Amino acid sequence: MTDVTGARVDVLNTLFRSEQGGHEQVVLCQDRATGLKAVIAIHSTALGPALGGTRFYPYASEEEAVADALNLARGMSYKNAMAGLDHGGGKAVIIGDPELIKTDELLRAYGRFVDSLGGRYVTACDVGTYVADMDVVARESRWVTGRSPANGGAGDSSVLTAYGVFQGMRASAQHLWGAPSLRGRRVGVVGVGKVGHYLVEHLLEDGAEVVITDVREESVRRITAKHPQVTAVADTDALIRTEGLDVYAPCALGGALDDDTVPVLTATVVCGAANNQLAHPGVEKDLADRGILYAPDYVVNAGGVIQVADELHGFDFDRCKAKAAKIFDTTLAIFARAKEDGIPPAAAADRIAEQRMAEARRR
Repeated sequence: MTDVTGARVDVLNTLFRSEQGGHEQVVLCQDRATGLKAVIAIHSTALGPALGGTRFYPYASEEEAVADALNLARGMSYKNAMAGLDHGGGKAVIIGDPELIKTDELLRAYGRFVDSLGGRYVTACDVGTYVADMDVVARESRWVTGRSPANGGAGDSSVLTAYGVFQGMRASAQHLWGAPSLRGRRVGVVGVGKVGHYLVEHLLEDGAEVVITDVREESVRRITAKHPQVTAVADTDALIRTEGLDVYAPCALGGALDDDTVPVLTATVVCGAANNQLAHPGVEKDLADRGILYAPDYVVNAGGVIQVADELHGFDFDRCKAKAAKIFDTTLAIFARAKEDGIPPAAAADRIAEQRMAEARRR
């Protein structure tokens, strides 16, 4: 169904009426000269300016792009709250294949839209965008992080994202097996690009046995050439069914945990870098019912946003790494809250984040 403007009514319902909505502002951006079509979604500024990356992706439809922006922005509110940052949540998506349409002119046009929000939204890298892209966007707006060190930025945030996920895995191991180590554990990583290949390095250094897969063959070859002991499998379907898998780490796109994957997953822990891993409400209970410990994605993958937030105040890597190391304690606290309240860890994390945001609104 569409309304008189042609917009999909289900998108409006999501924005104004559903539990997944409640966003403060959604901006539709278009620059015909460069081909830019983008969506900037600001979910909350209760804790401070909305902070979240820019995703550049060939969505099947504009409606899908809007829905993704809304979901990702909401997730950033919870992520920033759980990371202890004075930032709300926002996200932007640029519609199109970055390999085909990304140009400096398009990125600069996007930068002008970011700048028009006057600091309510601060952007950074995400899927399909890189440090060099943020340098271009920053030519039009000061509200850009994830820039190169040569341009006053902190550089690639994937390093600390992977470090934070590793801390979440260590906390999961502590909670489930009594020791904060992955030594001797079999860990499956889906997606070994930006974040995943750094995560593999941490796991190997810790003594884990690693199984990987990626839709990009060159990403797999980069890992196996450097580390012949790493096993590669054909696809995600094969990886989640790997016998003896202890930990499953989704590090690609969202929706990795759904009605098809959860029943066949062999791992006893899920802890990965991908955003929005739960395909729909209820999946967290399905995991708990199967005895699978889920480390909430927006908690363990917060290392990157900790880094880009620090860039706004003068970047210090050691300070950021120390903050990212606290993801270990935060994850353990969530598991403890989940046990105390008799709820899945994802619900426990939501409660803690919502409490912080509610307290900020009352001030």
